[in-house]
This record gives sequence, structure tokens and C-alpha cells, in this order.
Amino acid sequence: MVVRRPRPAADEVHSPAVTAFEFQIRPAIFEDAAGIAAAHVASIRSLGPAAYAPEVVADWGAPRSGRRYLRAMANGERFFVAVDGQGRVLGFAGHRVEAREHRIAVYVRGDASRRGVGSALLAAAEAVARQGGAAGIRVDASLVAVPFYAANGFRALAPAVHTLRSGRPMACVKMEKSFVAAAQLP
Repeated sequence: MVVRRPRPAADEVHSPAVTAFEFQIRPAIFEDAAGIAAAHVASIRSLGPAAYAPEVVADWGAPRSGRRYLRAMANGERFFVAVDGQGRVLGFAGHRVEAREHRIAVYVRGDASRRGVGSALLAAAEAVARQGGAAGIRVDASLVAVPFYAANGFRALAPAVHTLRSGRPMACVKMEKSFVAAAQLP
């Protein structure tokens, strides 16, 4: 799927760098693993400082290789990538089933954020969850991502703490989105 974001109206332009923005959403392939890793780190390092202390961002955004994503793909996690016209991975979404819960995560590079990339990636991951029979999806949202998920229909369940690979705690919010219409709930 190719997504074209039109050039904003003159009164919406806040920077001369704002131009038309195109990207493509597609299922990730093994060759995307390094690009996913780079986008993951870039997202954390560029957006994370808005909500977290430098030491949390440093641990969370530590360099990582594509092997982590290759293992996840081999274990059944489905990834989608957003790529620009040069093939650079702008962001990714992952979907996996954990203890019968459908879980997702979306990360977008800071220079591609707020341009529809995250929402398009989320829609792709949601479609896989729905096809898999999910009644809803859950996410442990970083504090930076809470407004994004809320704007996309998720509701906050509870504050939580995620333990980073370094052992450092990181505040997050458990969120969920139900696919079941309110009228169908008991």
C-alpha cells in the first residue's frame, strides 16, 4: 500500500521543510531486519527524550542488531514496515500472540512522526490481529506513545513498569483496543 500525504495548506506549514510525503506499508522480510533495528533505535533516541530521563533513553535506545527481529520473525511475530522512496525503513509495527493475547508495538523515526506512518502501520498490524480472530489488542505503551495509541482507539488500563534489558525500570501504560462493539459486550 502506497500512502501519499498531501502538502499541507499554506496556513498549516510551520517549516520550509514540510513537503509532500510518500511511504509504502508492506510486510517485512528478513532483509528488513537491519532497517527495523535502525528505525527502532532512531525512534527511541529522537522521541524518547520528551518523556524520559537521559539514562532511560540511553538504555532503551542502546544499539541493537537485526538478529533480534530475525528471531522474532522466525518465532511467528509478524512485522510490517513503512519505507520511503529510497527503501529506508521509516518505522515498523509488530504483532504477536502472547499467552493468547494479541500484542502489538509501533515505532516510527522522529523525522517521519506525525505524518500518518504510525497509524498506517498500526492499521496493518490490527488487520492481522482481526484475521487471527482477536477480540482486541494490547500494548505496553511508552509514555511518549500514549497519546498516539489513545488517538487510535486504545484506552489506558493501568500504569506499569517495563524492565529494560539493562535492568533499568521504565514507566509505561498498559493499553487495549477492543474490536468488539459495545452493544455486543455482556
